[in-house]
Amino acid sequence: MGVDRMAVKKVTIDVLGMTCAACSARVERAIKKLEGVIDSSVNLLAQNATVEFDKDKLSVDDIVKTIEKTGYEVPLTKKTLIVEGMTCAACSARVEKVLNRLEGIKRATVNLSTNKAIVEFPSGAVEDEDLIKAIEKAGYKAEIEVERDGDREKELREKEIRSLKRSFIISAILSLPLFSAMFFHMAGIDNILSNGYFQLLLATPVQFIIGYRFYKGAFNSLRGGGANMDVLVAMGTSAAYFYSIYNLIVGVPEYYFEASAVIITLILLGKTFEAVAKGKTSEAIKKLMGLQPKTARVIKDGVEMDIPIEEVTIGDIIVVRPGERIPVDGIIVEGNSSVDESMITGESIPIDKTVGDEVIGATINKFGSFKFQASKVGKDTVLAQIVKLVEEAQGSKAPVQRLADKISGIFVPIVVAIAVITFLGFYLIKGDFNTGLINAVAVLVIACPCALGLATPTAIMVGTGK
Repeated sequence: MGVDRMAVKKVTIDVLGMTCAACSARVERAIKKLEGVIDSSVNLLAQNATVEFDKDKLSVDDIVKTIEKTGYEVPLTKKTLIVEGMTCAACSARVEKVLNRLEGIKRATVNLSTNKAIVEFPSGAVEDEDLIKAIEKAGYKAEIEVERDGDREKELREKEIRSLKRSFIISAILSLPLFSAMFFHMAGIDNILSNGYFQLLLATPVQFIIGYRFYKGAFNSLRGGGANMDVLVAMGTSAAYFYSIYNLIVGVPEYYFEASAVIITLILLGKTFEAVAKGKTSEAIKKLMGLQPKTARVIKDGVEMDIPIEEVTIGDIIVVRPGERIPVDGIIVEGNSSVDESMITGESIPIDKTVGDEVIGATINKFGSFKFQASKVGKDTVLAQIVKLVEEAQGSKAPVQRLADKISGIFVPIVVAIAVITFLGFYLIKGDFNTGLINAVAVLVIACPCALGLATPTAIMVGTGK
């Protein structure tokens, strides 16, 4: 039977904790297994999942729970709405009840004295329009106090980069003596750096404090029914670390503490570079959004006044002077000018505009002054549509990316199997336990699937950015 298109809903939910293509592939598989899901796509770089589903068979809460059960986090977003028309506690209680009943809402509180409603829900699971419509259906007017918090994503990204840099620096400081001990040992020079207990002292905080993120990631991954890069790192470094402790206890002066510590340090360095690169790929969207002016000069009751761009409504008469960017899309009602539309058309020569002609938001008025009537605002403007198309393009998957996702889904189990075969090959055939262990650890930690999952989406994002 066909799906009732009226019952089809599409949401984009933020997902935190994905570190490689194996993670995104596992989340995508888990979502697609749900009854009622028509299509789903998980974007590793954007850290979100776009799901199209039959809302009669499935709820947003079910999708969120599935993502969390798989071992990843769906962050909560807090929205503040300004509510008009509330006159008593019964009004605020009614609005609160309506919002709390809305699908996807975790918690809603309404303050009568400030006429504001604060709503918490999984990031991306509820649209602004859904909140406003629910309040309007209850008999009140509402608007989002802050339509877009553009700096939140940047703040979170910078926080992650700072944390990674701090962890890397501490790890590098502790690992350097261990790394140096290897050269002294090769040169036949014994000093405190070669002492097993001293190496244990340095390696332990790197393994379990700095490296805690890998154990946590591995646990969440295995609990969710899969295996990612963190599993490889945790297994490889733990094998080297605990075998070194075994040798220390039995009195064999062969230690591999430097291997586990240096591996964790280098992977943290790689993750830092990765976080910086992912941040840069998001700048294209931010630059596009930055093209739109923050305010518009609107004529209200015969008086010109500057108002925030979010407050412009369809039908407003807006004044644009020479050299200014046009705030929103509209039709000229008075005056004439030349407008630089190169951001849309690529044509460097300004286009003459007169009464009745259409002007596009974020283009530049060159010479004359004119008044125009707003015809498209907010998400309906040409610029907003371009931003939306770029975001969708960056979230799409090229055929090679789908292939990479399939490979990465079975990559980790294959790597673990190869590592076991490597170990058994050296141990059973050559009887060399040490070499077998070292080579098995090398297989585990060098076979990082991150590049496999990051290369294509990064290329797509950079390409759309250009």
